[in-house]
Amino acid sequence: MENDNTQTKKHRMLDCPVIAAVKDETGLAAALKSECEVIFLLFGSVVNVPDLVERVREAGKLAIVHIDLLDGLSQREVAVDGLTRMCAPDGIISTRPALVRRARHLGLLTVQRAFILDSLALSNLPAQLSVGKPDFIEILPGIMPRVITEITQSTATPVIAGGLIKYKDEVMAAMRAGAAAVSTTCPAVWEM
Repeated sequence: MENDNTQTKKHRMLDCPVIAAVKDETGLAAALKSECEVIFLLFGSVVNVPDLVERVREAGKLAIVHIDLLDGLSQREVAVDGLTRMCAPDGIISTRPALVRRARHLGLLTVQRAFILDSLALSNLPAQLSVGKPDFIEILPGIMPRVITEITQSTATPVIAGGLIKYKDEVMAAMRAGAAAVSTTCPAVWEM
């Protein structure tokens, strides 16, 4: 169920195509000071996620929680409800289409993460997307321009290229291939 608030957040992600992905407190501190408008939280637990989300919000940024990497939650749909009640993040990332579907139903911004490791993973992607109907697809690794082009030509869902992106030429190649944004844990890229 997309509402105006979700649509606004979606546009905000598209307007600021470099996303800070953080794996620890050090990365979060740097991301909060960066120009990035969106932070992917790739760490945390049920104990500290409310604080992490609040810190991101206080910095005026969108907090997108990778629910699969959050300690203390199951991988069932009810985990999305629990996370929403706990801290109401702006959105979630998940490799699980059922969790993405539940998050969309709750009005969260959704990112379906997919590891494109071989042709089988690539051919299974449309079926996964049809279940979750995410706002964005994050494909990893993000340094595959030919695959990015193939995916963007086969779906209307905006693609985020993530993983292994460290240099400006890799960002530019992903964008030229059709990526709507890139996510990276490399602070030097956050300032591009």
